[in-house]
Amino acid sequence: MRRAAALLAMAALGFGAAWLTGTGPSEIIAYAAYPYVTAALLAVGLYGSAYGIDLIEARQDRRLILLAVTVGVLVKATLIGVVLALAWQDPLFLLLGIVVAQIDPLSVAAALGDGRMSGRARSLLAAWASFDDPLTVVLAVSAASVVGDLRGHPGDGLLAGLSAYAVELAANLALAAGAFVAYQWGPKKTWWRTGLLIVAAAVAVWQLWLLAIALVGLFLRPRRLAAVLPGAVNAALAGAVLLLGALLIGGFDPLRGLSLGLAAFAAQWVVAGWLTRGLPVLDRAQLRLAQQNGITAIVLALKLEPTFRGVVAVVAPAIVVTNVTHLIANQRRAVKAE
Repeated sequence: MRRAAALLAMAALGFGAAWLTGTGPSEIIAYAAYPYVTAALLAVGLYGSAYGIDLIEARQDRRLILLAVTVGVLVKATLIGVVLALAWQDPLFLLLGIVVAQIDPLSVAAALGDGRMSGRARSLLAAWASFDDPLTVVLAVSAASVVGDLRGHPGDGLLAGLSAYAVELAANLALAAGAFVAYQWGPKKTWWRTGLLIVAAAVAVWQLWLLAIALVGLFLRPRRLAAVLPGAVNAALAGAVLLLGALLIGGFDPLRGLSLGLAAFAAQWVVAGWLTRGLPVLDRAQLRLAQQNGITAIVLALKLEPTFRGVVAVVAPAIVVTNVTHLIANQRRAVKAE
């Protein structure tokens, strides 16, 4: 609750600053640094998520994790997007479904202390929450051209979107592979590995190859970062919420946000139920009720706002709805378990 209150305060601070200075969303977005600031915030969150994965435990369920962060993300995004696009008669929801399809790893970290969850379920949820984020980012960036075309904006259509996705994915994999080769064959020194991480992160932010920085987080893990990384990730989240609050000066759409938030939670229930067949009942319930949104959804909304005005107005209330629904559903489950 303290964390939620602090984030609401940051959003209010950003809103207040924009109101006092008379700065509108268009002016904020117009800053040359805007795309790089949002990319840097997202890179910190993605790297922090990957850094925290227990690779030994994750290997035990690698097939299920792979399905969750690939097929699972696609199915969730499709369920959310198609249903709401038809309901609201607006293809923008095809993109918004991708934005909220991932599970926030920072919020999940608090849920991992639940004593009713097995070690296997904790490992599975941590890896799922960490690696659906970068796949969502790549998918959202690539799908933007398709949605733009459907909404009547100049675009090259579905073929261009698929081509962009393939090129984007290949570039991300190439950067991660290059960093891995340098890591394996370079000096086994802290200065080398730290420098390599800085270079890889700089290129990832510059080119917006953010899947690469999450992949790098699986092997390039300077020990000294362990103490400072949680603080850096929380600072990135605070910065993203501050910027989100400033953009809300342009207004928000509570009804569409409500529908998007509830749809995200419902999609997780359906997809997790399908993926976790065979797991213990309590673990399945925990995973089906795990949907939360946070830094990735916030920063994706910030990045898409320049192209699709009104994204922030829908995503911001949707994040609140999803997280409140998560809190209520899990408290009810805890009461029943007692």
